[in-house]
Amino acid sequence: MHGTGNDFILIDGYTERRDWAKLARRLCDRHFGIGSDGILVVLPSRKADLRMRMFNPDGSEAETCGNGVRCFAKYAVDHGLTGQKQFSVETLAGVKRLQTFSQKGEVQRVRVNMGKPRFRPEEIPLKGEFTSSPIVDYPLAIAGRRLLLTFVNVGNPHAVAFVQEPVDDFPLSDIGPQVERHPLFPKRTNFEVVNVRGQGKLQARVWERGAGLTLSCGSGACAVAVAARLKGHTEDKLDITLPGGTLSLEWNGDVFLTGPAVEVFEGEWGG
Repeated sequence: MHGTGNDFILIDGYTERRDWAKLARRLCDRHFGIGSDGILVVLPSRKADLRMRMFNPDGSEAETCGNGVRCFAKYAVDHGLTGQKQFSVETLAGVKRLQTFSQKGEVQRVRVNMGKPRFRPEEIPLKGEFTSSPIVDYPLAIAGRRLLLTFVNVGNPHAVAFVQEPVDDFPLSDIGPQVERHPLFPKRTNFEVVNVRGQGKLQARVWERGAGLTLSCGSGACAVAVAARLKGHTEDKLDITLPGGTLSLEWNGDVFLTGPAVEVFEGEWGG
């Protein structure tokens, strides 16, 4: 499945019992496995209607995933795990509430309440002495570049940089891993570079913690929306275009993410 090109392998955890981290490293390999930006495991929950676990290609477990939880919601409805159009999903970042929109009997789009963003240094988390929050335009020197980073946790940590050069030209494959693993971030971080295209219109690219370059990132889009509002670039509602497509965001207390979810194929893994 994919959400704006951010692709995932969904596994029915009701019937399977595996070392999910080890399996993720095998399945996500695009040459020797199936290939994906992560695996999503469908599980029962005592706190919500369903539970989602998400594992990155390097085997690390993510707290949440905005694109992934939309794919999860489509799977749950289309495959009969729930008969509700609105339901809740437990993640490591808390319970997420979702609303699905269907056409011709299949879910096409999903709206997710991603919760309230957090800004305190210990919530990002950041290492060092910081006296205030939110932290906007924090200067960080990487590979001869001076990045101005805005920090936000939307269930997982993000560092957002608004840049003048086109995001398509930004050397994200070189700079991204250095930001992700910088000592400032004890749990590593996701990293976004952003262009302002007009009121309510942004363009972004993402380096995902544990996954690398991806065509889209739902939580990254949420972080970009929050950072843009903090910097006065936009109002409550906006559209963010990523290489894989466009996501709609709204921040009014909680952050709401709306976008497509697509099932590509179904099969059996024999490895």
